[in-house]
Amino acid sequence: MKINQSLLAVYLFFCWNLANCQQITCSPADKQAVEDKLVEIEGLLEDDFGKTLINIGKTFLKTPYVAKTLEIGDTETLVVNLQGLDCTTYVENVLAFGTLLKQGKSNFDDFTETLETIRYKDGELTGYASRLHYFSEWIANNEKKGIIKDITSEIGGTEIKKDINFMSTHRGLYPFLSDDTNFEKIKASENYLNNQSICMLPQDQIEANEHLIKSGDIIALTTSINGLDITHTGFATREKDGRIHLLHASTGSMEVKVSKKPLAEYLKGIKKNTGIMVARPQ
Repeated sequence: MKINQSLLAVYLFFCWNLANCQQITCSPADKQAVEDKLVEIEGLLEDDFGKTLINIGKTFLKTPYVAKTLEIGDTETLVVNLQGLDCTTYVENVLAFGTLLKQGKSNFDDFTETLETIRYKDGELTGYASRLHYFSEWIANNEKKGIIKDITSEIGGTEIKKDINFMSTHRGLYPFLSDDTNFEKIKASENYLNNQSICMLPQDQIEANEHLIKSGDIIALTTSINGLDITHTGFATREKDGRIHLLHASTGSMEVKVSKKPLAEYLKGIKKNTGIMVARPQ
């Protein structure tokens, strides 16, 4: 397996579970970070699962934003990295820790199994194309697993049709797509999405429906960029001002933070944003 030499010294590959060989890319420091986090979040469970997720999410405040942490090596593996998070891996990790806390589980193997379930199509890593790359598909597939519920239509959202093909039309941006098999499988995922409607709450209607959004809801930012469904994601958090803000791995400050402005105002400053999708963890 070829791997960047700067990563070779810090990443180890593990194969867990004889019944289902799970390839994991994880440094000793990150394995320890997972175990430390499992201890840190003890006592954060609340009756309201959304509030539990916000409690856990805020333990990551100031964690650096790092893009493309999953693009490692020549073969898709379950990457465990708590030292640098992008917007999606932040949501996935917080949701995984919250799920373990709710289930009363607290070991590394349980964490990796839960993370795989969330990150991959139908919960199983079977190669690069099994990762839920498009976040609208991430929402739909995790709803199918019973992990979340898409509530966008319930809070005033409307269905839209849009061609989703950014990955296949920008093949050069994705090294794994140099493999024709991966490329064809991604195109198949895009074809599936293009036969589905996306429900979104328009930007100019968010404030009026903000009271229907709860802390811990997953917020996904829809976009007018050709071929893309979602550009960013995070958690809704109702702050002291009584307004919904965004708890996220920010590309602006390059760290996990709570948006200074309420969500409705924050989105107005994002070029090409059209609105949001909202999913409620179950």
